[in-house]
Amino acid sequence: MTSTYGRGATVTTEGLPEWLEPVARVAQTIEPQQLSRFLPPATGGRQSAVLILFGDGPKGPELLLLERAGTLRSHAGQASFPGGALDPEDGDPSDDAAPVRAALREAREETGLDPTGVQVFGVLPRLYIPVSDFVVTPVLGWWHEPSPVGAVDEGETARVFTVPVADLSDPGNRAMAKHPSGHIGPAFGVEDALVWGFTAGVIDRILHYAGWERPWDRARQVPLDQWA
Repeated sequence: MTSTYGRGATVTTEGLPEWLEPVARVAQTIEPQQLSRFLPPATGGRQSAVLILFGDGPKGPELLLLERAGTLRSHAGQASFPGGALDPEDGDPSDDAAPVRAALREAREETGLDPTGVQVFGVLPRLYIPVSDFVVTPVLGWWHEPSPVGAVDEGETARVFTVPVADLSDPGNRAMAKHPSGHIGPAFGVEDALVWGFTAGVIDRILHYAGWERPWDRARQVPLDQWA
């Protein structure tokens, strides 16, 4: 299946590696409420997009993540997908192509990623991050031609790293993180990073619906400030 929205915004599942096909099916069938209980308001919110980029690494399938600089005003120090707010150059926010362009542009600006090596193969339903008022469109990509990546602006990004899907699905790396506010959600301790919040929630659901999840103890709760 191929959808072409214009230059730089083609979404296609053609030629994907077999191991990515379950994720492509998720993108075509999943409902917003299956991903998160936080759904966009009828109006308002800051339109944004993130790139969920899958590559083939030494340990098999892996995801590209970054650690946000600790000096940022929102989500400081958190591990996240590359992404950010839509810019005018991305086009009309109501256009389906705009989030795809934004996700690729932000990934290039934050990590130095070459977007020509990325095949966008799906777009997930828009979700909401109440604390920052972001309405987020997750864009799924296949890194078929990897390019060098790293922190482009250290004022925004502390580091860029990849995480094997095998490590994310390892029950020993999983727990429910408890925020001081009382919010409890999935978390992953991988690559010397704690992945929690919105990013961890989306990864958790992708693992589950793609059939990659392994049984783990959801009753295990760890306060964020005590995670080791």
